Amino acid sequence: MGWRFFVAKNPINNIPIERGIRMEQRLKEILEIAESELGGITDMKALEEMRVRFTGKKGMLTEVLRGMGQLSPEERPAMGKLVNEVRSEIEGLMTSVREKLEKEALSARLVKEKLDVTIPGKRPALGRKHPLTQAIEEMEEIFIGLGYDIAEGPEIETVYNNFDALNTEENHPSRDEQDTFYITDNTLLRTQTSPVQIRVMKSSEPPIKIICPGRVYRADTVDATHSPVFHQIEGLVIDKGVTMGDLIGTLKLFAKNLFGEETDIRLRPHHFPFTEPSAEVDVSCWVCGGKGCRVCGGEGWIEILGAGMVHPNVMKACGIDPEIYSGFAFGMGVERAAMGRHNISDLRLLFENDLRFLRQF
Repeated sequence: MGWRFFVAKNPINNIPIERGIRMEQRLKEILEIAESELGGITDMKALEEMRVRFTGKKGMLTEVLRGMGQLSPEERPAMGKLVNEVRSEIEGLMTSVREKLEKEALSARLVKEKLDVTIPGKRPALGRKHPLTQAIEEMEEIFIGLGYDIAEGPEIETVYNNFDALNTEENHPSRDEQDTFYITDNTLLRTQTSPVQIRVMKSSEPPIKIICPGRVYRADTVDATHSPVFHQIEGLVIDKGVTMGDLIGTLKLFAKNLFGEETDIRLRPHHFPFTEPSAEVDVSCWVCGGKGCRVCGGEGWIEILGAGMVHPNVMKACGIDPEIYSGFAFGMGVERAAMGRHNISDLRLLFENDLRFLRQF
């Protein structure tokens, strides 16, 4: 803007008064300009630019203040007061405009972001439980209904709990490195959930009635029926007067609940180090009902678990007197049960996490 109203040379002796009057007129002019321009401000950016032009470091009011050095000491206080009054007036006007703009912006935002709570919401896509999880939970529910508790233990186990306490001889094939993942000479990835039974028998007094679901590890080559990582559910009952008949009745009830009321079971003699007598347990084929088909290989039966009466040596290793107590134990692979329930022919499908496959369950 420049100081066009200053007279550089004036022969009259009242130059300070002349300049003071002109400065006062300039302040009035600045205020009028501000009032006029503020009426046309429509956004915050323009308002900020105006603030800098009028009250900034290089603004109009600052230029007026710099010219006060040419006034007499008597006039400076009055002129300084006048400058501050004009500054306050302009800032007050700007504040009013800012508040108005903020209110208008808020109103526009509320209209833009208006939410109609009567419109139905978007239902998020829900996942499904993995078929293995479904199988584990279903089997757990069956045994919980029979009065069993669920027990869990570590997947990294001691050799003693995994083999020695289970009456497994030192030269037993299952101890070989080609079958078992050893971490050290004394620790390994458990090959079964039976060590959980050992831990419970050591820490609890009979009667004991538990199932032990969990992941287990064996050095198998991956194919349609084998995996180095799979799941088991094992059961254990220890009490006075427990017999093989109790085991058979329990397994029949379990099979009917899991595979259908028409399902039957059969026991075939077998050998397990931790049970005596021992048996492998088959169920009548859930596809053909025992008549013979592709799924059961024409036999009408499908093996699902191993079972038997707890070996006296196992109870002795856990501090339980086999002369007073007896018990039975059983164990089954969850993958095999899930494959049977859903007619899955390849074990690898359960671990590939292909959503096209998993969405079927």
